[in-house]
Formats: sequence, structure tokens, C-alpha cells
Amino acid sequence: MKGLKLEAGGNVSLREAVYQTLRRAILTNLLKPGERLMELKLAAELGVSRTPVREAIHLLEKELLVKQEPHKGIVVAEITLKQLRDVLEVRSMLEELAVRLACRRGRETDLERLRAAAGDFASAVEAGEDVTELAAKDVAFHDVIYHMTENERLIQMVANLWEQIYRYRIEYLKEVHRGEDLVKEHQELVKALGSRDEKAAVQTARLHIANQELAIARRLEGEKSE
Repeated sequence: MKGLKLEAGGNVSLREAVYQTLRRAILTNLLKPGERLMELKLAAELGVSRTPVREAIHLLEKELLVKQEPHKGIVVAEITLKQLRDVLEVRSMLEELAVRLACRRGRETDLERLRAAAGDFASAVEAGEDVTELAAKDVAFHDVIYHMTENERLIQMVANLWEQIYRYRIEYLKEVHRGEDLVKEHQELVKALGSRDEKAAVQTARLHIANQELAIARRLEGEKSE
């Protein structure tokens, strides 16, 4: 587990700093699937006590990024097709509901924010920002849509789901042209929501998710065959 450096900055707590450090290490494959996470070694490498490490690992368990295995302890979780399809099935239904409600309830100010978020993502793709930055900007774009629904329960459910799907989004964005694909899909969603076209919004949302599932599934299957 060499190469870890505590990402401390701003006013974040030590637990949050450790969590973000380990999370990024997992998402960028510095910590690989199946690798054991031992509290004492991690604490020593990051220069902290065991408590923030333990708390950070607990947060990572909630995101399904790590898991407890018999006789091994905490390990970095594998990415599986079953988990991918499970979360995308749920996301697809929530996404369809979200774009329908956003079409009905979104204000012009919301649409302006959505256009700005789409522009931010497109600029990030053009600038060649790393996948974690692209993922954050993609989440920000969709977050505008969810808040357009004015449905607090839906927003909460989606927020919980995003934690579970984040790793798959990173895998999707590792292929250079995927960012360009998402730029086009974002533009289509902005257009549909701007014209209050529920049918077009739902179709675009479905395609958006289907494309991700297909691309990630191919990537995972390709890794298995190597």
C-alpha cells in the first residue's frame, strides 16, 4: 500500500481527509480489488491514529467500495456485473421519474443552472481533466435535475444511490471518448427539459443509462478475459 498521501486541505475533519484519500486510491486503482486494508498499516502510512482510519473504512463500506471477507478482514471490493445491473435498474426508474418531474416543475433559473453545469462538464472534457473531476461535474449536472423535481424524498434516495454508482461512473469515464458521449447526452437532456418534452427527456435518460451499462459491462468482461 505504497504511494498514499493524506489529502488534507480546507476545514475538513481528519476522518474526511482519510476517507477522501482512501476513496481516491480505490477509484484510481492505487488500491486494487481484493487488496487488504489493515488499519495499523494505513494509519502509519498516513500519519494518523487508527480511529479516523476505522471511521473512513466504515464510510467506504456504505459505498460498497470495501467489504468484510472471512479470514481476510476488510478488502477492496471487486466490481461485479450483478452489482452494476442492480444499481442501474434502480437508477433508471428514479431517473425517469426525475426528468418527468423536472419537465413539469423546473423554472427558467433552474434551466440556466443546468446549462451552466452542462457547460462546466463539457469544458472539463475539453481540458482533459482526470476522471474524478469529470465524475464530480457529471454528478453536479444531474444534481440540478434532481433538485428541479422539488421532491425531497427523491433527492435523498438518489443521493444514496449515487454513492453506490460512483465507482462505475469512474470506470465508464476511463475511456477517453466517453466524456464526449456524455457531453452530447447532457445537451440532449437540456434540450428536452427546456422544451418540457417529457417523452424526449425519458428516452434520453434511458439511453444515457443503457450506454453506461453496456460500456462498463464490456470493460468488466474484457478485464476478466485478460
